[in-house]
Amino acid sequence: MPHVMTVLGPVAPDSIGFTLPHEHTQISLWHIQGRWDYWELTKDEGLALDELALYRDAGGTTLVDLTLPGVGRDPLWLRRLAEQSGLHLVMGGGWYRTAYYPAEALIDKRSVDSLAEELVREATVGVGDTGVRIGILGEIGTDKPWVTAQEERVFRAVARASRRTGLAVTTHAVLSDVGAAQLTILEEEGVDPGRVVIGHQDSYPVLDHYLSLIARGASIEFDFLGMSFSAVEEHGESRVIDLLLELLHRGHADRVLLSQDVCHTSQLKRYRGNGYVYLHETFLPRLRERGVGQREIDQMTVANPRRVLTIG
Repeated sequence: MPHVMTVLGPVAPDSIGFTLPHEHTQISLWHIQGRWDYWELTKDEGLALDELALYRDAGGTTLVDLTLPGVGRDPLWLRRLAEQSGLHLVMGGGWYRTAYYPAEALIDKRSVDSLAEELVREATVGVGDTGVRIGILGEIGTDKPWVTAQEERVFRAVARASRRTGLAVTTHAVLSDVGAAQLTILEEEGVDPGRVVIGHQDSYPVLDHYLSLIARGASIEFDFLGMSFSAVEEHGESRVIDLLLELLHRGHADRVLLSQDVCHTSQLKRYRGNGYVYLHETFLPRLRERGVGQREIDQMTVANPRRVLTIG
């Protein structure tokens, strides 16, 4: 029977309303060797629940946490947040990108099928002995504008796990057209492009690239919305809106997802950031001012993530 796998178990797809499909509730990126920039979303349960409550009160129902092994994934943490927040939380599975692969994963020493088998187990039994199951594969990424040998191995493992479990794949593809290469590997392994979301596409504002991915059947995701770590992000959003409007004008509302990628403590409302409500408070009103109707907004924020998350 079709369902969405949350950290509390399967739920009916029609229970999935407004969704943020690319987020984190805690993550530690600076713990790996060679990182000194102190990039972290602090693991503070009370603070996280306060921030999630604002999202729920704004109309959010579902949030997809794509924190993976090596940067702090914690199934029991997510289960507690889901129990206390009243939100549907979906946990990601897989391995992030080369610089962040945990040593214990042995990415360079295991076969593609061995890696895939681990992901299948997480989808069907749960992570370790927690019983908490993953509901999506990702975010699976590349460090650079090309796919390294180890990253290709991970993408092929993820593809095989996707075919066996029905889980969708969501990727990390920044500042380049590397998402096209990611999609090619997944296609070579037989993944339906309709089950693939190429992420961070607002970091590479090129219309022809978007159209080529959509023509192949994939979805694209604008998920740096509301980020203001640099002037490029803060002042580049108007261009993203122009490109999004062009995609909508061409009839592609069914292939676009929107999110915020909260991954640093400074992004939280407590610290004068946007929290998890930037779409509700700022971005969607800007779209409405430009003539985007509620039907298209619902397509991008409800129907599309619901389709991606539905298994079976």
